[in-house]
Amino acid sequence: MKAKPDGRPEAERRRLEHVQDATRSEIERYRGYGSAQEVVVNFRRDLNSHAAEKVHADLKALHLPTINDIEDEFDAKVEDLGVQVSS
Repeated sequence: MKAKPDGRPEAERRRLEHVQDATRSEIERYRGYGSAQEVVVNFRRDLNSHAAEKVHADLKALHLPTINDIEDEFDAKVEDLGVQVSS
């Protein structure tokens, strides 16, 4: 979210703006979940969802992290907090 468009070509600036907008939308979607279990379930879905593939590709092209890059950290936090998700 903090990546700056400075010094980037126009196409990269547009791509950056797009992924920042998409990320803001995702943040708001996650804030709307009613439980930690919902966050975990939806995070798992978002790791490989078809809808997220374009944003993930854009983030990688801009050399920015995707949710896949924070999966291990997320899993550790889920474990630390003792969040249980039914299968």
